[in-house]
Amino acid sequence: MEAAATNSVVGAASLSGAAPPAGAVRLSQVSVRPVDGLALETRAAELGTRSIKGAAQLAALELTVRCMDLTTLEGADTPGRVRGLCGRAKHPDPEDPTCPPVAAVCVYPSLVSVAVEATAGSTVKVASVAGAFPSGQSSIANRLDDIRRAVADGADEIDIVIDRGKFLSGRLGECYDEIAAAKSACGTAHLKTILEVGELGSFDAIRRASMLAMAAGSDVIKTSTGKIGVSATPPIALCMAEAIRDFADQTGRPVGLKLAGGIRTTKQAAHYLVIVNETLGAAWLHPDWFRFGASGLLNDVLLQRRFHATGRYARPSDLPVD
Repeated sequence: MEAAATNSVVGAASLSGAAPPAGAVRLSQVSVRPVDGLALETRAAELGTRSIKGAAQLAALELTVRCMDLTTLEGADTPGRVRGLCGRAKHPDPEDPTCPPVAAVCVYPSLVSVAVEATAGSTVKVASVAGAFPSGQSSIANRLDDIRRAVADGADEIDIVIDRGKFLSGRLGECYDEIAAAKSACGTAHLKTILEVGELGSFDAIRRASMLAMAAGSDVIKTSTGKIGVSATPPIALCMAEAIRDFADQTGRPVGLKLAGGIRTTKQAAHYLVIVNETLGAAWLHPDWFRFGASGLLNDVLLQRRFHATGRYARPSDLPVD
């Protein structure tokens, strides 16, 4: 994306009736470097050869748990299922009181109040998908109302998706304004903007969408909804991390990264931790700035923690069931 192509963007006022949110900048104020796809894939593969050993390995396991979001986004979700998920979020391993809680639980807007009650008194945050998740294909008025209701019910974080149709057809100003309006509707809640990378088609498009979402005021950029086949991969994570680094260099504002979809093993998680550390630095290795949206990852991490404690592997059947 060339900066000159986005000079017409004026901010969120045209959609929300309010001034652009804090942290938003004009797209013309940031530049997006073209992506060398081969170099990106080579670098991501090289970082995958790095190993984490000894005490650092246990620290990485602890960090992975603390940076995890547990999610239930099914049509059959019930208050009981959400309460169970929140219980596990607070105490991931009932047999080990030293196991830290996860960062957040993520639910549909209609179940936010249930999750807020179930996590009360803990450090676990409540996130809600909103704004016509997972398609983003409803009127902007309905999407903003969805966000406001979730925040009013107590959501700490809001996950929205960009309108990929608008983005892919070059209507970048409209995409920017919609994200900025969503950020304004969040109030004090953090906004995580999902790019749905599997539908964007190229690393250049992923970097362009990353920069657009950050410029519009997003607090976090996220790979995917988990509802399509292509989600987080190491090259995609590196592409987005480099965009975050470039944005911070150009504007002075740090933005978080959330990786979701297809992350199921401790080895995969370690690869992503190395990518974040090498690209953004140790300051980003904190749940305020980095998340795994990977509920299926938790059991593998707990098995590895038990191995470190006992010297033998527990059976997966010994662990809690979601």
